[in-house]
Amino acid sequence: MARRTEINIDRESVLAAAFALLQDGGLDALTMRALAARLSVQAPALYWYLGDKGELLSWMAAAIYADARKAVPAAGDWRAWLIGFGHALRRSFTAHRDGARLCAIAQPIHAGPVAERRRAIAAPLLALGLDETRSLTFQASVISLTLGWASFQANGPMHDFLDTILDFDAAFDLGLRALVQGYGAEA
Repeated sequence: MARRTEINIDRESVLAAAFALLQDGGLDALTMRALAARLSVQAPALYWYLGDKGELLSWMAAAIYADARKAVPAAGDWRAWLIGFGHALRRSFTAHRDGARLCAIAQPIHAGPVAERRRAIAAPLLALGLDETRSLTFQASVISLTLGWASFQANGPMHDFLDTILDFDAAFDLGLRALVQGYGAEA
């Protein structure tokens, strides 16, 4: 008779294994079966921790965004924070193979009442003097620019072509700064 082994997985181990799979084979290779094999468990064991692959992608996207938020340097005004956020977010997207693509398709995690989620997302810019609506709107625009830029940059053939004619870092910074500076009239 085979001995039953203790299954010891948690959110952190699931996320670490999922990001390792993502790095190895990209988003298309990230399956629940492959994740279970990576964790040395049967696939049904994963469903004790998450509902489906969609929930896994949501966890992963939340981790990418959380890493970016933690990496934003201290800022004296909301414009500097948004620029720092854009750069941190781009680094977070590009730190993971298919990171931007994953974040583009993942459903947001719905934890807590909407008003609390809005306030939590807006908090860094509220502290720097913006109202909640502008805080959310400006962040959404920076996220959209950064997500698009990271996806564009990850496109192999286009990346190789553009890499010969422009500096990706300088071009991104110029676009991000233009976007944020344009908010001045709106704030």
